[in-house]
Amino acid sequence: MMEGFSVSMCVYHGDDAAHFQTAVESVLAQSCLPEEIILVVDGPVPKALEEVISEYEKNPLFRVLRLEKNCGHGAARRAGLEACRCDLVALMDADDICVPERFALQMAAFEAHPEACVIGGQIEEFIGTPQQTVGKRVVPLTDVEIKAYLKKRCPFNQVTVMLRKQTVHEAGGYLDWYCDEDYYLWLRLFLAGGSFANVPETLVMVRVSGEMYARRGGWKYFCSESRLQRFMLKNGIVSLPLYCVNVLKRLVVQVLLPNRVRGWIFQNFARE
Repeated sequence: MMEGFSVSMCVYHGDDAAHFQTAVESVLAQSCLPEEIILVVDGPVPKALEEVISEYEKNPLFRVLRLEKNCGHGAARRAGLEACRCDLVALMDADDICVPERFALQMAAFEAHPEACVIGGQIEEFIGTPQQTVGKRVVPLTDVEIKAYLKKRCPFNQVTVMLRKQTVHEAGGYLDWYCDEDYYLWLRLFLAGGSFANVPETLVMVRVSGEMYARRGGWKYFCSESRLQRFMLKNGIVSLPLYCVNVLKRLVVQVLLPNRVRGWIFQNFARE
C-alpha cells in the first residue's frame, strides 16, 4: 500500500485572506487527502488573515507553526518541511489553486517511479479567475530531460512539487537564495544523484498579476541568478561556454531590456 503524505504551506503578511482561503479549500477538496497540513505563518499577519488561519487551526488536519518574525521563503519552507511527519511532502502556495486530482496524480507517479525524490507538474497562470488564463509553463517530464533542462532553466514549477523529505534533508534542505531557493535545491539534489520526474497534467492554477512577468528582472534578480550560474560552473553542472551564454541571456533580459519588453518575452517565449 502506498505511503501517506503531508502538505506544507507558508503564509505571510502580504498574502490576501480570501485568496489564501481559496488555496486551502482546493487542498481540502482533493480526491486524495493528505495525512496532515503544516501551515507556517511567516511572521505577524493582518487581522483578516489571522482570522482565517485561526479557523483552520481548529481542524485536526492542520498544524500551525508561527514564526516570530518574517524569515523569508527559504527559512519558512525549511521549517514546514522539518515539521512534516510523512516522508512525502507536497508544497502549496498561499494564493494558488490545486486541480482536484493533483495529489492523486502525484501519488500514482511516485508509485510508478519510487526512485524519484521530486515529482512536479505543469502550471497554468491566471488573472482574476482560473478561467482567465494568460499562460502555461511547461516543464520536461523524464529524468533525462529534466537534468538537461536544469542546465539552462529551472526544471520544476515549485508550487506543484511533491518531494521526499529525507532526500531533501540529506541535500541540505531549503536554503535562502534570493528568488531562487528552489532552483538551488534542485541543483544540489542533482549533484547528490537524485532522480526527477514531472507529470504532463496541469496540477496548479497560479494566480498572477498583470505586471508579474515584467517584474522578473532588475540588478538584484540578475545578481542572484548569475551567482547560481557560478555555482553550476564550479560544480561541473555547466561548461564554461554554456555558463557564459546563460549569464549573457539573463543580463539582456533581466537588466538591459525595459520592463514591458521583458514582460512580452516572458509571455511569448517562456510560456505557452
